[in-house]
Amino acid sequence: MNRALSENKKTSIMNVAKGVLLAVCLTVVLVLILAVVYKFVDLSDSVIKIINQIIKVVSIGFGVFICLKKDKSKGMLKGSIIGSVYMLVSFLVFSILVSTFNFSITILYDMIFGALLGLIFGVIFVNFRK
Repeated sequence: MNRALSENKKTSIMNVAKGVLLAVCLTVVLVLILAVVYKFVDLSDSVIKIINQIIKVVSIGFGVFICLKKDKSKGMLKGSIIGSVYMLVSFLVFSILVSTFNFSITILYDMIFGALLGLIFGVIFVNFRK
């Protein structure tokens, strides 16, 4: 019985990690596409900020969907973990790419935003029928 619980926890952790990793990968791809579009189209800073937020929402939704695709339990918890960890990991990845680490209260707000988005997506995707 304990072994089955341990395997279930391991699977859940792996699904959450997979969701975060794929969400970050999707974000990198979408940001690269945005960079190419930016080369050819003159976009204002306000439009880029909106597109960045859309990319975050889509990526978190994708990560939560991947995590909950096979195991539709604890959607709120898994979704909020994916959202907040995604925000932290994406901050670290893009900080490394730009070679600057600017820690501010904004990171905390982003993590809270990510957790709430993940929670909402978790509720939605747990209730999807096959």
